[in-house]
Amino acid sequence: MSFTFDPLPQPVVGPGEFVFAALGLDHPHIDGMTQGLLDAGGTLALVHDPDPGKVAAFTARFPQVRVADSERQVLEDPGIRLVASAVVAADRAPLGVRVLEAGKDFFADKPAITTLDQLEAAREATARTGGIFAVYYGERLTSESALLAGQLIDRGAIGRVLQVASFGPHRLGTGRPEWFFDPERYGGILCDIGSHNFEQMLHFTGATDGEIVSATVANYAHAETPGLQDFGDAHVVLDDGTTGYVRVDWFTPAGIDVFGDGRTIILGTEGYIELRKYIDIATGNGGNQVLLVDQDGQHRFDATGMTGYPYFGRLIRDCLDRTETAMTQAHAFKAAELSILAQTSARVLAQPPAGL
Repeated sequence: MSFTFDPLPQPVVGPGEFVFAALGLDHPHIDGMTQGLLDAGGTLALVHDPDPGKVAAFTARFPQVRVADSERQVLEDPGIRLVASAVVAADRAPLGVRVLEAGKDFFADKPAITTLDQLEAAREATARTGGIFAVYYGERLTSESALLAGQLIDRGAIGRVLQVASFGPHRLGTGRPEWFFDPERYGGILCDIGSHNFEQMLHFTGATDGEIVSATVANYAHAETPGLQDFGDAHVVLDDGTTGYVRVDWFTPAGIDVFGDGRTIILGTEGYIELRKYIDIATGNGGNQVLLVDQDGQHRFDATGMTGYPYFGRLIRDCLDRTETAMTQAHAFKAAELSILAQTSARVLAQPPAGL
């Protein structure tokens, strides 16, 4: 089988044609969200956060931005088309509703929604205003290996997809803010990290809904932070008869020089694909490795530089054209819903001793 791939994306608008703002800088993902919009041709106009230190770091990276005095100044600026935010996870959906009610589109870091009540409010707001509530599921949207895998699947390289098993290990590191250890604020491990994986299940299978068959969470080894869940997994049956499995954790060892050895295995009727997203351990291959086994043989692709990140340009065009080419609203919300349902139904396997 021969393979051809889509060309790298180009900017979709000229300077000043699509103006956006950053509102809420609590997670550094806001930098990647902002850079992606800039690379697609967007114009960054305003930033606001109550923490001057976060604003200073952001303006050092993006010196063209002006600092707003308040959230209200951003929401009332008639030139702003979209607001990007990585505020504390539990505050993202309420902010999104305010942004939509101000007549702008919203682009939130994941998890964009942490409760079913928030999800209902976000769905109602998008239906009422006609606005876009976009979610940055970066482990697919800014992974060239995942994007290349999607192209291969679309071309029938492995036949019909039957299962997606997705693994999202992370490194805990140091210097995390207090909200990171409060499950009411970060949403729990399956809602937080796991939202990436539920989104991938839906995307690679083409499913539109699913049922959480089982889910577990634990705090196995971090008694000093009892609110942290350092392990979670879930088994999902999707509405097209396919299945998904997710495992996420905070146990990346010091002997690896990336934040986590993220991998996804996609089984099809005619072959399978393995993604080694960030590292190919014990080799010099680097990340972005796509391993494909089909009826013709074994193939390896280094996806670096092969796909770029088309999501950002598509999102800009969706905001301008009122289309759904980047990601449908139903898909973004369904990935959030599955992650919340897995989180709220999860069996707790282990937790720190009482009193700690």
